[in-house]
Amino acid sequence: MNLHFDRPHCARMYDWFIGGKNNYEADRQAAAEVERVYPNVRIAALANRHFMHRAIRHVARAGIRQFLDIGTGLPTAPNLHQVAQAVTPDARVIYTDNDPLVLAHSRALMFGTDEGRIAYVLADVADPQSILGAEEVRATLDFTEPIALSLIALLHFVSDEYAYPAVRMLVDALPAGSYLIGSHAAADLNPEGSARLAAVCNANGVALVLRDREQVLRFFDELDFLAPGLTTPHRWRPDPARINLSEQALAERDRDVMLHAAVARKTRTR
Repeated sequence: MNLHFDRPHCARMYDWFIGGKNNYEADRQAAAEVERVYPNVRIAALANRHFMHRAIRHVARAGIRQFLDIGTGLPTAPNLHQVAQAVTPDARVIYTDNDPLVLAHSRALMFGTDEGRIAYVLADVADPQSILGAEEVRATLDFTEPIALSLIALLHFVSDEYAYPAVRMLVDALPAGSYLIGSHAAADLNPEGSARLAAVCNANGVALVLRDREQVLRFFDELDFLAPGLTTPHRWRPDPARINLSEQALAERDRDVMLHAAVARKTRTR
């Protein structure tokens, strides 16, 4: 947990990248150092955010009424519940984070529909049982009905020792018909740029674990990808009004964004 305003935190740095105001001087200083070596970080953060919106909208339209968002980050409208409840007003959403400050902001600023429900859990993805066993989770979500599990820009802050077992336990807990929505910092789309990014993050006390395509694919083992499969955020079912680029321009955007992203469905239980 990070209770210190004088130390950077990845959620508050991300908030600064996407134009939020819930950040402190330490976060802004570290974020400025990141932007110095990775000038396209704001492009990447916004591409990631827009991917989340499209993915949540898609699964909501497909009938999902329950959402488990791990690594919530600071609230920036539209938030996940606003996207989901715009499609299905009775959607139920659990937000979890391991930073009490993030959840304090969330409780103060996030309001949903009268028909739906929002709850907040202080827990760490490295201890998935602390999430699955939380009273608020069990009171809000019905684990006999499909759930969308959102792991957006989270797992690159978690070491292999915890990341792979945690995702497996979380996915195993979901019924058939559920979805995993994820994005992850890429080691292979722009190796030089991602190495510089990792070095700056690690120097500022924000551990960043870069993974290549094959390593990210492992998180989706035994799940069925929705087209176009594992791709970059801006290539996942883009809004034509937002992106209409040539293949060469898209390849350049891939290098700029340096993220893998996908949505996959659990069609069977183990």
